[in-house]
Amino acid sequence: MTTLTLDALHLVDAIARRGSFAGAADELGRVPSAVTYAVRRLEDDLDVLLFDRRGYRARLTPAGEELLREGRHLLAAAEELARRVRRVASGWEQELTLALDNIIPFARLIPLLDAFHRAAPTQLRITDEVLGGTWDALLSGRADIAVGAMQEGPEPSRLGAGYRSEPIGTVHFVFAVAPTHPLAAIASPLPASELRKHRQIVVGDTSQRLAPRAAGLLGLADVLTVPSLAAKIAAQKAGLGCGFLPAHLVREELARGELIVRTTDQERSDSAMHVAWRNDARGKAVAWWLETLRRSATRAALVA
Repeated sequence: MTTLTLDALHLVDAIARRGSFAGAADELGRVPSAVTYAVRRLEDDLDVLLFDRRGYRARLTPAGEELLREGRHLLAAAEELARRVRRVASGWEQELTLALDNIIPFARLIPLLDAFHRAAPTQLRITDEVLGGTWDALLSGRADIAVGAMQEGPEPSRLGAGYRSEPIGTVHFVFAVAPTHPLAAIASPLPASELRKHRQIVVGDTSQRLAPRAAGLLGLADVLTVPSLAAKIAAQKAGLGCGFLPAHLVREELARGELIVRTTDQERSDSAMHVAWRNDARGKAVAWWLETLRRSATRAALVA
């Protein structure tokens, strides 16, 4: 039975890089005769010639090149496995998934991502969620932590014993339209009868298991559903429709006059945002995010 070990692959790799058996012996801390014997033993086991020994340099044969090419993949995989084992032993998760609610612009998360990657060996994955989709990602196991989950999802008290949540901020909503929109010329507060005449822009819920939810004005027949809050803002700036928008996301548009605020007789109340996680999530990466998100400066940077 042919025995192909990681040690043998390291030996072939060293000879190929150093160009000689003696160079490999020096790198690996072996005597040259031991390297020569090990290569001959490997060639006998595989029944192939791996090195062309003619000339000054030890050159790989086609069979040797194939062994080295595939062997380096195995060596890399073995090293990655060793790193993963060390991570587990150190308490850091191998991978962590954050479900980021669309209410928080990704750009505001970048300083936290930079700090996390400087502190942790854990690989991070981020999903973009809307409305109940942020809770859905956590409850279905698609995410380890939900960041910015809105109260339109399951009430924190209904999450069950397996989950915990904490509020991280409050979002104020404004009813906004483009200056060219017909509603811009009507005095506030806008009556429901007038609102029903116009298209509402809504963002599609990304829930996969929970029942999809809608936010904003209810009972309007003409609705345009878009994939993100950025798309909703763009659509309303273009005068394609109306709807409520998070005030912290449209401050610049309001300041430039690209959107104007109108009050309605169906004003939307402020909404609380939460960070939520599984109660059994006890790794260092989860702990890092929870500690960071509990800081008042972090919360202000995310939702101010």
